[in-house]
Amino acid sequence: MRVEKIPYRQTNFFSKFILDYLSCEAFLSPFYNRAPKLSNFKAQIQEKQNQFVNRAVLVEELSQQYSSIDTTDIVTRNIRSLLQENTFTVATGHQLCLFTGPLYFIYKIITTINLSEQLKSEYPEYNFVPFYWMASEDHDFSEVNHIHLFGKTLKWNQDQKGAVGAISTKSMQSLFNQLKPILGDSKNAEDLYRMLSDSYLENRDLASATRHLVNSLFSKYGLVVLDADSPNLKKEAIPLIKRDILEQSNYPLIQKTNQSLGEVQAYVRPINFFYLQKGSRNRIEKQGSDFIVCNSDLKFSKEALLSEIENYPERFSPNVLLRPLFKEFILPNIAMIGGGAEVNYWMQLKSTFSVNKIVYPILILRNSVLIANDTISKKVNSLGFEIKDFFYDDVYLHKMYVSKTSDVHININTELVKLDNIFSLLVSKTNDEGIKSFILAEKQKQVNAIRKIEHKLIKHQKQKHQNTLSQISVVKAKLFPNNQLQERYENFIPFYLKYGVGFFDLLKTELKPFDHTFTLISDQNK
Repeated sequence: MRVEKIPYRQTNFFSKFILDYLSCEAFLSPFYNRAPKLSNFKAQIQEKQNQFVNRAVLVEELSQQYSSIDTTDIVTRNIRSLLQENTFTVATGHQLCLFTGPLYFIYKIITTINLSEQLKSEYPEYNFVPFYWMASEDHDFSEVNHIHLFGKTLKWNQDQKGAVGAISTKSMQSLFNQLKPILGDSKNAEDLYRMLSDSYLENRDLASATRHLVNSLFSKYGLVVLDADSPNLKKEAIPLIKRDILEQSNYPLIQKTNQSLGEVQAYVRPINFFYLQKGSRNRIEKQGSDFIVCNSDLKFSKEALLSEIENYPERFSPNVLLRPLFKEFILPNIAMIGGGAEVNYWMQLKSTFSVNKIVYPILILRNSVLIANDTISKKVNSLGFEIKDFFYDDVYLHKMYVSKTSDVHININTELVKLDNIFSLLVSKTNDEGIKSFILAEKQKQVNAIRKIEHKLIKHQKQKHQNTLSQISVVKAKLFPNNQLQERYENFIPFYLKYGVGFFDLLKTELKPFDHTFTLISDQNK
C-alpha cells in the first residue's frame, strides 16, 4: 500500500473560494466565526458554553431512537455524556443516499471521527462526540435512490413522495436480488450483503435503515446518528420557526450577505421552511396577509399559522439554509464538517446566527481521497506516470506522454526565445511606431507558424502512439469516472469487498482533519 499527499491547489478540483478559506484570506473573515485551526477551539468551546442547549431533550430523543438498535458501549457512553456541560459535538450531515451513496459520505464521517479524537487529545478536560445528522426531511428522492457500482447504475425504483426518511423500504427486495450476484460469494461479500440486507430489509423506512447501516459501519468509533425529524426537537426550535416564517427576518440578512460574499451556493427565500405531511413536503409562502402551502389547498391566517407552529412544530421542515441554524440550536456543537459547497452556503448565514443568538461553528473541509487498485496502479507505472499526474486532463496527459517517449524532441520553447530575440532587435532599430507595429505583427505570424508546426509534429507522434494514448484515457476514466472526482461517483462497496472493515481503519489512519491535502492511496508499492 502506498499513500501520497498532494496540496488541494495542485489538483485543480477546488474552487478559489475554498482555497482562500483554507488559507485564511482576510476578505473572507467577516463570513465565519473562527478559522479552521486547532488552536481556535478553546475559544469556540467557551463561547458555545454560553449558549443554552436542552441537553436533556437531546439525550432523551437519542435514547429513544437507539432503543431498537444494537450499538457499542462507546456510542451509549457518548450519548449519556451529552448531559454533561463539558461535552460537545463535532457534526457532519448528509442525505440518506442508498447504501451511503458516493464515497465522500464515508470521508465526511471519518473526518468527523478523527477531529473528535484530535480535540480530545488537545483538550482532555472536555468530551467530544462525533455526530452524523441525517437529512431525513429532504424530499428529492432521485438524488438518493441510486449508486454507481462496477460501471453500472443500481437504482431503487418506487413511487412514494415526501420526506425521504419516511419512505418505506418494503419495495427493496428486488434491488437486493440484483445486488447479491454483483457482490459475489467471498467472505467480505457475504458479510456486506448481510449488513445491507439487515439494514434495509429489516427496518421500516429509509431513516431507520440508514441509521442501522451507519451504526454498523462506524459505531466502534463512537459515532452517534441523529434524525432531527422529531416533535421533541422541533418543539425546541419553535422560536426559530416563528422568526423565519412570521417575521421573515432571515431573508434580508442573507440577501445582504450574498451581495457581499459574491459566490453563492444556496438560494434564499423570504420563508425558508416547508410544510411537512405524510407523502408531501411543500414550500410555505406569504400571500397577502395569509400563508399558503404550495401545491396544496392549505391556507393559514397569521393567527392560525402561529397556532399550527405551537401545536405541531414537527410539521415545519427547514430548507438547506435554515437547517444549519436548527442544527446548531439543538446541539452543543462546535464544528461542522462538510464539502466545499457546504462550507460555501454556511458562509451565507453568519449574520443570521448572530441575530438568532446561536453560536456559529468552526467550518472544517472534509478530507478527500483517490484510491487506485492494483491493476490501475500497475498500469499507471507501466505508462511512466504517477497517480497524481491523472488530475490533469487527457489532452495534457497525451502531450506529456508523447514528449517523454517521442524519438523526435518536440519543444519549441528554445525556438520561440530565439525568435523573440530577433524581433526585439528589429524593433530596437526604429523609433517609428507604425514600423514597430508592423514588426510585431510579423513576429506574431512567425509564432503562429511555429506553433502550427509543433501541433503537426505532436499529432504525428500521437498517431504513432495511439494504442498507448487510448490506455491513458482508460486509466483516466477509471480514476475519474465521468470526469468527476472518484469520491463523488463511486460507492464504498468495491473497496469493502477487497479490504473488508480494514478499509475504514485505513482511512481513519491516513486522514487528518487539518491536513489540507488530497490523499492518494494505491495498492502497489513503488
